[in-house]
Amino acid sequence: MAKRKKPVRRKKVAPGSVGLTAAETAHVSGADLDRLADLVQHDGGAVLGRYRDPVGGRPLILAALPVAHVEPTPYQRDPSDAHVKRLMGVVENVGLFLDPIIAIRHDDQYWTPNGNHRLQALKKLGVKTVIALLVPDEELAFKILALNTEKAHNLREKSLETIRMARALAKEQADENEGKFAFEFDQPALLTLGVAYEERPRLSGGAYHSILRRVDAFLDEPIGRALKERERRGRKILKLDEAVTAVVEKLKAKGFTSPYLKPFVVSRVNYTRFSTAESFDYDETLDRIIASAQKFKVDRVKQEDVAKSGGGAPEDD
Repeated sequence: MAKRKKPVRRKKVAPGSVGLTAAETAHVSGADLDRLADLVQHDGGAVLGRYRDPVGGRPLILAALPVAHVEPTPYQRDPSDAHVKRLMGVVENVGLFLDPIIAIRHDDQYWTPNGNHRLQALKKLGVKTVIALLVPDEELAFKILALNTEKAHNLREKSLETIRMARALAKEQADENEGKFAFEFDQPALLTLGVAYEERPRLSGGAYHSILRRVDAFLDEPIGRALKERERRGRKILKLDEAVTAVVEKLKAKGFTSPYLKPFVVSRVNYTRFSTAESFDYDETLDRIIASAQKFKVDRVKQEDVAKSGGGAPEDD
């Protein structure tokens, strides 16, 4: 049952009152950091410096790593070829690489949860070394959505990345409840949509996102079992998509050509948008919306109805 969250006001803080002073960031030591530094040297890298993060005080290493030893986390979105090419052009023209990637050491290599486009650009340029902020904490690899601001995710990318992350966590921390990873996953809707996108890559997920944001919730059960429930919920979204697509095809046959037909149909059958309820049962809600889509009367729709609706999000996310 999903409950609507009350807005939380951020407390005001006095300027310069949080974290470490510049001098304090330089005081860093520890056996774990020493071991990580030794591994960097062993892997053919170089430790350029050590410091404490000025916000949380956590120890970090600034390192030069062999590009060949660095890979993106395996559940990341696929890189954008166009973005990689733009980065390659900038690095070539400027002759400098000024934006370190974030990395962790995993087994005998390094993973970057934030910096894959930069990494791929350097690899295609044949560069030997990448500068990285090396964090001695493997759990950072699961903070992808919070960290990755290099190129904004679209809904499809976020959803696929989230469900891949969930599958990886299920292998490593199968007994932990799905809700424990609320920060990593950002929204329960992304998990359900991720399953649907895996099955139907060209799904117009944006049309159903508003529904899921109201009716979906993080599950209070181990993530391994939760994944099975996510797969079931994802299939129900696909069933809704089939019903909506059938209506869209009928509208197209009557001469409607708007790119917003699918969001328009969903807005007509989505009764939750007018509801003041703070929680909904997932199956009851989806079944009711699917039934409405299956009974949709296309003869009652006028071209101006679609135009007035504004359409919502386009069919391509």
